[in-house]
Amino acid sequence: MSAATRTRAPHNEIEVFPLPAGIEVERDVGIVMPDGVRLSANVFRPEQSPGALPVILALTPYGKDSDPGKSREATLARRAEIGLGMGRYRVSNSTPFEAPDPAYWVPHGYVVVHVDLRGCFKSEGERKVFSRREISDYARIIEWAGTQSWSNGRVGLHGVSYLAICQWYAAASNPPHLAAMVPWEGASDAYRNIRYHGGVPETAFYRGWSRRMAGAQPDEDRGPSRTPTISEVPGNVADLAAIRVPALICGSYSDQGLHSQGAFDAYMRIGSQHKWLYTHGRGKWTVYYEEEALEYQRRFLDCFLKGLDNGMKQRPRVRLEVRRSLDDYAVREVADWPVPATEYRELFLRAQDHVLSPDRPADPAEVTYDAVGGGTACFEYRFDRASEITGHMRLKLWVSTDQGDDMDLFVLVKKLDAAGNEVCFEARENDPTGPVSHGFLRVSHRALDKERSRPFQPVLSHTQVQLIEPGQIVPVEVEILPSSTAFEPGQTLQLVIGGADLHSNAMFHHRELCNQGTHTLHTGGPHDTGLLLPFVSG
Repeated sequence: MSAATRTRAPHNEIEVFPLPAGIEVERDVGIVMPDGVRLSANVFRPEQSPGALPVILALTPYGKDSDPGKSREATLARRAEIGLGMGRYRVSNSTPFEAPDPAYWVPHGYVVVHVDLRGCFKSEGERKVFSRREISDYARIIEWAGTQSWSNGRVGLHGVSYLAICQWYAAASNPPHLAAMVPWEGASDAYRNIRYHGGVPETAFYRGWSRRMAGAQPDEDRGPSRTPTISEVPGNVADLAAIRVPALICGSYSDQGLHSQGAFDAYMRIGSQHKWLYTHGRGKWTVYYEEEALEYQRRFLDCFLKGLDNGMKQRPRVRLEVRRSLDDYAVREVADWPVPATEYRELFLRAQDHVLSPDRPADPAEVTYDAVGGGTACFEYRFDRASEITGHMRLKLWVSTDQGDDMDLFVLVKKLDAAGNEVCFEARENDPTGPVSHGFLRVSHRALDKERSRPFQPVLSHTQVQLIEPGQIVPVEVEILPSSTAFEPGQTLQLVIGGADLHSNAMFHHRELCNQGTHTLHTGGPHDTGLLLPFVSG
């Protein structure tokens, strides 16, 4: 696919239309689990049935019968008050939140099944999200869907966010009738991707969401507290290597702190022989329902659920979207992620003049900032030629604090135009003021998982707590989350480091921090402080 310039749609234009004629709907179909609990499903299929058809299955905690018009209208109003949106898309009135639209899929020869999760809405039982019981239910529903009279025996999973996350767990058991999966932006490690960013507790989205799911109000921020190790928060990591079915994974650069990290990691770690990655930098709901993405999804499912020889298996594995600005991006297809032939170049932090330099400074120097008063340290690299930065970045720092026994580090990578103005991108929760990418680290959680880490991607083990002493200088590595951005000559990459959120919104922040006093960054001499960048030839 040749590169092409696209324009991002406005943030809040959602159209809901009636389910078209020709679709038969069977509502509140009972699916009985081994313990006698009855789950409730809606089944959509052609009125004039051509026989057994492949099945697209989505399990939801948000209500299979939810009216997308009413629910989205209320959500839009709330989000408008805090400067956020939902994007632009068009769905039928039978489309639950973040689920596949039967108005699209049934006319293309599929049965669509929406199921209320155990304990949710019309399904019986006790609600317990991400539980073993829920995963077991999912596997049994797959087998139920694969053995009905209207099914050809091939089931594909589909959906966004929660509806994608639960796919990882269900697919790891490889149910016999599971033939494909479309986890469209789904975290695969709740600890690392959502709850503790680099060990720093996220205090808005997940906490509020989990309380709402449990029917209670979210807690207020509790203040500084020790981050638990990963063994103290069980059940958070999917067994991606065990998954064997073909997968079409969507990973975005615009959902950092929620699904981005987990989706890219899943693509790299999943055990499937046939896998594709659909990347983008826009709002997740806009992209999920837009025509280009639907056609890509359908070609994938036609291949693995209908058995059509449509060239999908020969298609390059990655649909790559390269951002130029909030409104413009280019698209091409590449063989894999990370992009083959990526050239990783180290740019060293130079404290003397706040520059990122390809030459390591010979003389040691320091930069300090007020860790609790909003201070930051900035470093810049000005491009002298057109460049594409696509992939994972790694920041190596040597740090110390003059007070306390721990540090929280927040990192932004920004793009500046030739006049020095920030070029913003879509960020999490349809926020149009985002940077290129984020990084986070609680220094006491700096130990790396040596088996999973790569030179360009440090992965924290979260298995031990290593406190520091005032004045002690320690090396740390910060993962900068995946992204893809084009820079023109005269434009600048800016690296910003601080002790608190450098970009946040009402639905995403970190307020239980451990910082005290002043942070110091040590550069030059014995300190190999640098930013590893992935340069890619377009």
